[in-house]
Amino acid sequence: MTNDIIRPKPDLNNIKALVLNDLTSPHSKVMYNLALDEFLAWYQSQGAPGLTKATVNAYKAYLQDTTDYAPSTINLRLSAIRKLANEAADNDLILDSQANGVSKVKGITIRGVRLGNWLDLDEAQRLINTPEKTRLKGLRDRAILALMIGAGLRRSEVAKLHFEQLQQREGRWVIPDLVGKGNRTRTVPVPAWAKGALDEWTKTANINEGYLFRPVNKGDRLAGAKISSQTIQDIVKQYAKACGFTLSAHDLRRTFAHLARKAAAPIDQIQMSLGHASVQTTERYLGTKQDLTSAPCDYIKLRLD
Repeated sequence: MTNDIIRPKPDLNNIKALVLNDLTSPHSKVMYNLALDEFLAWYQSQGAPGLTKATVNAYKAYLQDTTDYAPSTINLRLSAIRKLANEAADNDLILDSQANGVSKVKGITIRGVRLGNWLDLDEAQRLINTPEKTRLKGLRDRAILALMIGAGLRRSEVAKLHFEQLQQREGRWVIPDLVGKGNRTRTVPVPAWAKGALDEWTKTANINEGYLFRPVNKGDRLAGAKISSQTIQDIVKQYAKACGFTLSAHDLRRTFAHLARKAAAPIDQIQMSLGHASVQTTERYLGTKQDLTSAPCDYIKLRLD
């Protein structure tokens, strides 16, 4: 005889909603939803082996071996799975010992500061000119790439952009009062060449209200009201691969920062365009280090009598 409780394998899809409902940040909800959808798809493909430490370790190995995810991305996915296990235990769907085992799955150690990837000016020029401009999809994709490199927008911000958000201020096009990560509000200037790419897309697509970017089907026709941020990630990777680059959508934001700084844009203005809470975050984007051979004091041209 044994007193162990024999439990059926839990339906993890039923508790995903509980995990998401416990989150307060809209950005976290989107990321956790994506992470859990990917895990549950893999989990079912493995025959639903049970939510255990061994299962999660196997999934971690799968992510490392078969994806190009950065360590931070894999660690975020593991965090979502730990939360899933805790909710399952709280609702008596798995044993507390199983949830404790999942919580002990270690993330991937990240050493140093990850600077990510970015493009130089010639590479950025090549990327935005790669989409086929004779097709509606190509015009849309070029406008997306131009806006991300030219204005430093996040992919989630691009996906949610409406026509009325593009306005003129002081003789130029801007996106005023854009609410970004952490509910921080900023005004984002848009360069004329990026606005030109947007105009070509919207004129050809014959749209003048609602979401700026729409799905385009295989027949090269509009097929919906808006695109997802994942679609934008796929677009970036598609053209990056065609150019021989290894990039994520967020790397275009870094590209914006690096190109602007190399062209002598003030770092505080780059910070405001990106919507960073502190200039230190912007400096990490740029990999800025103190330069003792060309220090700020060398630019102060005073002399003693």
